[in-house]
Amino acid sequence: LNAWVRSVAGGDDRVVTKDSYRGIRQFFWAEDSKTLLYLQDDGGDENFHLFAIDATTPGAEARDLTPCPGAKAQNIITNKRFPGELLVAINERDKAQFDMYRCDLATGKLTLDTENPGGVVGWGSEDESFEVREGIVVNPDSSKTVKVRADKTSDWRDLATFPYGEEGGMVDFTADGEHCLMLSSVGRETTALTKVRLADGETTEVIASNDKCDCGGIMTDDDTKEVRAVSFNYARTERTFFDESLKKHFDALEALAPPRAEVSLVSKTRDEKTWVVSFRRDDGPAEYHLYDAGGDGALTKLFVSQPALLDYEFAPMEDVRIRARDGLELVGYLTRAKAEGPTPLVLVVHGGPWARDFWGFNSAAQWFANRGYAVLQVNFRGSTGYGKSFLHKGDKEWGVGSMQHDLSDSVKWAVDQGIADPENVCIYGGSYGGYATLAGLTFTPELYKCGVDIVGPSNIKTLLDSIPPYWGPLRNDMLKKIGDVDEDTAFNEKISPLYHVDKIAAPLLIGQGANDPRVKQAEADQIAFSMADKGIPVEYVLYPDEGHGWARPPNRIDFNGRTELFLAEHLGGRSEPFTPPEGNTATFPLETRK
Repeated sequence: LNAWVRSVAGGDDRVVTKDSYRGIRQFFWAEDSKTLLYLQDDGGDENFHLFAIDATTPGAEARDLTPCPGAKAQNIITNKRFPGELLVAINERDKAQFDMYRCDLATGKLTLDTENPGGVVGWGSEDESFEVREGIVVNPDSSKTVKVRADKTSDWRDLATFPYGEEGGMVDFTADGEHCLMLSSVGRETTALTKVRLADGETTEVIASNDKCDCGGIMTDDDTKEVRAVSFNYARTERTFFDESLKKHFDALEALAPPRAEVSLVSKTRDEKTWVVSFRRDDGPAEYHLYDAGGDGALTKLFVSQPALLDYEFAPMEDVRIRARDGLELVGYLTRAKAEGPTPLVLVVHGGPWARDFWGFNSAAQWFANRGYAVLQVNFRGSTGYGKSFLHKGDKEWGVGSMQHDLSDSVKWAVDQGIADPENVCIYGGSYGGYATLAGLTFTPELYKCGVDIVGPSNIKTLLDSIPPYWGPLRNDMLKKIGDVDEDTAFNEKISPLYHVDKIAAPLLIGQGANDPRVKQAEADQIAFSMADKGIPVEYVLYPDEGHGWARPPNRIDFNGRTELFLAEHLGGRSEPFTPPEGNTATFPLETRK
């Protein structure tokens, strides 16, 4: 997993980076058009460093731009008007909060630009000056305040505060210097894109909104900051255009794209005459093309993200609607290779839980469908993107509440629709999805034949007691959403699967990274050891060089192979012979503990 470059003409492809262990998963261009930037951590500890390498010089060596031991780089901002520098947030001075540094790309020199005044969890800059002029603060009461300043020497002041339960934040400053673009749910159910006056925080215009879902991607003119398009995604991507010429380009691209594909603008030249676009499908790998926006609208194929997959046929992903027991509509995604008659079902639960699933090619869903399973992904209440009420209907509803009921109701829907065999259902997920797996096996043991938990917490109190220091400002917000497990011991025991191990009847497979900074190894140890001591079937695989999930391909292949055998044994689907891949680091704590 390294970064490659090539010319438009092709035939000169070459690898730029030299990572031989974890792989590079986050990379992007600096504004000088020659420097490739990428992030890498150590063994999954999520203390990412920012590296730079000259992509135009074969054999160039990468430079660590943030060589700060034990610190994390994030919130990276580049600017076409200042191509030789960038801004990056680092928690070097105080591990609990991030200051903003200015980095000279040529020399790598780091200079403290803006010290955190306290509680700022995200920074923004103004384009013309490239000064840090915006910060968002999470307050002790879990409200969020947008702070701004007139320039780098001025004092910070509050522009807008979003009480707990409201969603919002700044998007950008406008070119007139008197307004900003801001997302806000105040006075409405979903977030709208608004224009706000900087002098007094008053909303002067509501630009775009959707009654069913929040604003998604926002396209603005790089120079004038005029809004050109806003995307929305209830089940699939839709756009509202404010620039007719842009709409014509997207209409033309959608006509050229494969059936059902979604079009995305990846990047464009400064004069906007040449675009890189992607066609994202549900039944195959993404395609990337050059689009002649300034000429005849011709497409020139660049590459396919995973060309080896072109030799295979994949299952379509259907977006479906599911009614929860209280009547709430849930958006789900169903992938299955066989549409006639019920099959075993794998319910794949997304992490977060303040996140969501999307339509598109999903490698796990395709893998399970190929093995003979129907795959259902559901945006249960508490998922993001569907408005503030939908999000906060998940408050204090973990485990035994309506968040888990939504998953149970989704299984019932799949059974009622003739999709799922009720006797052969697996619940599978990572992070919060791992927690939901444990909760499903403990609180609704009659529903699931087996479960796969990847880096899932088993005790919510110990989870929150061991989060990274820089999550500190968010801890009160998590307590409001989850419930006060600090003060209410009975509530913590009620929703934490560790206290209900005796109820588990189905086999469980656990995967954990030893360096996970979010969900510590103890979360997996304690429930695996408890199950084993009680004679409840459990398999536990620990990877000493992984964190919150699998970054190294040998480890990912290893755990997937073990998962495939586990599902075949308990659900009856197909499996390949499994040999642990060379380079995997799997260990088995249940076999080695004393």
